[in-house]
Amino acid sequence: MNPEKRHVLLLWMLVCSGMTEAIEPISTSIAVGMAAALTGFLASYQNIFYYFNECCRPEWISFNKTASVLVNTFEPITTTVVLGIGAALGRTIYNYLHESCDSKWIAFNATGLEVDLESKLFGQHIGSRIILKALTGFMSNDNPKKPLVLSLHGHTGTGKNFVSKLIADNIYKEGMDSSFVHVFTSELHFPHSSKLETYKTQLQQWIKGNVTNCERSMFIFDEMDKMQPGLIDSIKPYLDYYDKLDGISYRKAIFIFLSNAGGESITQIALDFWKAARDREEIELKDLETLLSLSVFNNKNSGLWHTSLIDKNLVDFFVPFLPLEYRHVVQCAMAAMKAKGLRPDKNVADQVARDVNYFPKSERVFSVKGCKTIENKLHYYT
Repeated sequence: MNPEKRHVLLLWMLVCSGMTEAIEPISTSIAVGMAAALTGFLASYQNIFYYFNECCRPEWISFNKTASVLVNTFEPITTTVVLGIGAALGRTIYNYLHESCDSKWIAFNATGLEVDLESKLFGQHIGSRIILKALTGFMSNDNPKKPLVLSLHGHTGTGKNFVSKLIADNIYKEGMDSSFVHVFTSELHFPHSSKLETYKTQLQQWIKGNVTNCERSMFIFDEMDKMQPGLIDSIKPYLDYYDKLDGISYRKAIFIFLSNAGGESITQIALDFWKAARDREEIELKDLETLLSLSVFNNKNSGLWHTSLIDKNLVDFFVPFLPLEYRHVVQCAMAAMKAKGLRPDKNVADQVARDVNYFPKSERVFSVKGCKTIENKLHYYT
């Protein structure tokens, strides 16, 4: 037996001999003798610890020549080719399984968005037209001058969040689950007014980091009407007409603001058309855009209050979402039934619309509950 291994075995026997104490007492003299022997052994073999604990020594680290035989049988050029193919194959598999910022995972489907807006969004003829035009023009431009900035306004339940989802679904393969779609909610991400300066810094870092990772990133800011005034101004440089900032281009990113602010002005215009016996489809953007931007800009409870984004015309489109009428709520119920794999039933849709919104006989009274509420309540009727 190798001398070193014999010494290790001896040490093990000495250490393990302590187990016999529980069976048979040993004399003090024997114990002292064993201790002396052990001390001498350790003094002679100071490196014994390395046999039991991994460390940077030959006992634990050695090159296995056998494993390299396969590579050695190839000539250098062949080895390089094999390794290159392996690396390329690995990268291909990784990109196939892992979302990446390329055309496989990010591709705008203009036809898909148009169909979705026509068949899933109801009562928003202005919003549908503006959004389709804005997205189609922006995504088809390989060299835009600035990021696309949309500001969607209207009361709760009119479809602002839903439209954001439709946009994401028709740009990103993973839709809203894409790692390149980022949603900020005021009450969740920026709840404390005392931390405004901290939030400004964090928001800048988040946007910079994500656009660095993918230039086609999309940022959705929900509850803008609850955001602290001044916070959104911290990202103004990223929305402006800059080729690059610190070597980073933000010109292909998309920013969407969602807000209830301006909802009163939109409703009033719709009400005026109704009182004048004019069809709501006659309402045009020019009837609302100026009034809407001023209403939002001067609303002290809005995150866009006196913001430089409006003052410097960095918001490309203010998109009004009109209040829904009874017929639109019925359409929501019919579409929800179809989406659930059920046969659309007009009678059920009528019942849900009236029960949820308490509609009187007049079918042109505006809905106080949106399509999402209809979808959530539908299971009680089917």
